[in-house]
Amino acid sequence: MTGGLGGAGAAIGVGLIGSKAVEAVGRNPGAFGNILTLSIIGMALAEGLGIIAYLGGIK
Repeated sequence: MTGGLGGAGAAIGVGLIGSKAVEAVGRNPGAFGNILTLSIIGMALAEGLGIIAYLGGIK
């Protein structure tokens, strides 16, 4: 149960980060590189928390 909720939370987080990154690039195309870098870092952190929740749920 915990792993599933953690995975769902991670998926929602990655989706929100992606949508806001696209929004930000649409508003300021010149900042594409910075926005891409920060969104990849944010997505990696969200996925990492999902993996930790999954591993915590296995125990």
